[in-house]
Amino acid sequence: MHSSGRARRAAAALVCLALAATGTTACSGPDGPEQTLDAFLDGWRGGDLSKVGFVTAAGGRISAEETYGQIQALAGDLAKSSLLLSKQGDPAETGDIASGPIKLDWTLPGGASWSYQSTVRLTKAGSDGWRVVWEPAIVHSELTDGDRLELRRKAADRADIQGPDGKPIVTQRPITVIGVSPEQIPDRDKLLKELAAELRKIDVELDLKDLTARIEGSKPDAFVDVITLREADFAKVRTRVLALEGTLTREDVSELAPSRAFARASLGTVSAATRDDLDANPQTLAQGDQVGHGGLQQRYDTQLRGTPGQSVVIARKTPDDKVVDAQIFSIEPIAGKPIRTTLDIRTQEAADRAIAGVKQPSALVAIRISDSAVVAVANGPNGGGADTALTGQVPPGSTWKMVSALGLLDKKAITLDGRVDCPKTKTVNGRKFKNAHDMALGSVPFRTDFAQSCNTAFVNLAPQLGADGLQDAAAKLGLGAKWDLGADSFSGKVSPADSPTELAAASFGQGATAVSPVALAGAAATVARGQFKQPRLVLDPAPPNALPDGSPLAATSVEPLRTVMREVITKGTATALRTMPGGPVHGKTGTAEFANGSEETHAWFIGWQDDLAFAVLVEKGGSGEGTAVPIVKDFLNSLRK
Repeated sequence: MHSSGRARRAAAALVCLALAATGTTACSGPDGPEQTLDAFLDGWRGGDLSKVGFVTAAGGRISAEETYGQIQALAGDLAKSSLLLSKQGDPAETGDIASGPIKLDWTLPGGASWSYQSTVRLTKAGSDGWRVVWEPAIVHSELTDGDRLELRRKAADRADIQGPDGKPIVTQRPITVIGVSPEQIPDRDKLLKELAAELRKIDVELDLKDLTARIEGSKPDAFVDVITLREADFAKVRTRVLALEGTLTREDVSELAPSRAFARASLGTVSAATRDDLDANPQTLAQGDQVGHGGLQQRYDTQLRGTPGQSVVIARKTPDDKVVDAQIFSIEPIAGKPIRTTLDIRTQEAADRAIAGVKQPSALVAIRISDSAVVAVANGPNGGGADTALTGQVPPGSTWKMVSALGLLDKKAITLDGRVDCPKTKTVNGRKFKNAHDMALGSVPFRTDFAQSCNTAFVNLAPQLGADGLQDAAAKLGLGAKWDLGADSFSGKVSPADSPTELAAASFGQGATAVSPVALAGAAATVARGQFKQPRLVLDPAPPNALPDGSPLAATSVEPLRTVMREVITKGTATALRTMPGGPVHGKTGTAEFANGSEETHAWFIGWQDDLAFAVLVEKGGSGEGTAVPIVKDFLNSLRK
């Protein structure tokens, strides 16, 4: 018996070699089913099943290569995912048949785990060794021939951006997507021309070149997106657009602020993930995901977007060649968490209206004095592209005289009634400084120099101010410090004032000094309040590095400063604000040069009324008196309506 067993094994080995030479199949050795199961799992892990023999459930032949190909096809979307295979005990034998439990531990895209048990059947019938009975159920018990495991993504609900009271500012609002169907367009050029003309009536410009290319690259029955409109905007063009042959519409919802312009540059927008988004976040983003772009939406995108869920389905073809899904595993999405801001809808809308008609880049920031909450951040035109209100870096011009005056008062270098000469020009080390409109006041009280915004008076006072006085006053107002509003911001860069000419220029807001509107609104609020409190924009999550409150400003300095800022309104460069309803307005105009050899200037106004401080900037807007002051007037009047 012993010698005949060896003979059978030798004969079987020769048969296996012969079969292997033909590429038909492989044969397992004479070991038990345990060793064959181990070899199968090792081969599956390594992508090479050549050391294992296989037979189909019907008893037919199937090669190791074909078996591995079917495993990969069944795995479908999971074929490249990490898979840990483990044996869960030794196979149980019943005559020529054995079955062994195995465990499959998948790591799904995004890191989630999916584990389950399966069974591998083995047979030695008709063979001298054990072979694996190949069947799709090894990969998963519910799989059959032709099936695939596929992933289905479950988007999480994006959270709102809220106001201070927890009520939504940016939330899901109804939209209409206008599209075209290529097969329904009788005259494409005519349709696009008419469609562009209708949308231009609501200030929407179409990129006709891009739209034409997308139509040409689409299937005849496709819905090609043209533009997405808010409900109110679509209502204005609905009848005329739907009358154009070839146009279609689709109703949907989108994360939107109350209006298109509403704090647009600061809040950001939500739209489909771009190729750059997908490349930068391959584990967390997928085609079609909605992603924050710019502003708070981008900064807090992970928190707002939440965690998508996913399901594993068996995708199975039906006799009519359709594909139906049968879900076998699911991870539910985790909704995003809202962020809470200080923005006030009424104030923001008033700010947006105030700059709506300004064609140049512009910004308006409003801060509540009592708690330093940023209640409005407007950028123009039409919401702005760059967030100049928070991150702009431009010279402050004569608004900086508020800072220099504080420094001079702290040093007791001036009194309001002390006389300071205001000549037409003043030369320092060969550099000539001048006043707007060639103004010359002569020797007048400092309060008059300030109210009339005399540059040469401040040039005369620059040596008494000194670099230390300039920088100390700026620091007391929070300018140039490292703020943490929960959003990107620029608190200013203060001139080193390291030469007589640079000090002279810096004394009235030229030279190397640069600020943003939020920086100057914060400085005005500090003067009104008498103490620096860092402006706040995001309340929750609380910014971790917000600055502590500053020391109180000296009453002997800040009270005279408030007096002259009121006189700017009553008898200076901003008398248009003298009779505004409500409490007295205080402020300072500014006209800032920004390029050597250019006559163009930025227009500024900073100030406060009641519990509201504000700053207005119009780039290349000319004078603060002529351009910024009317915007402030519109803003304050709008708040009274």
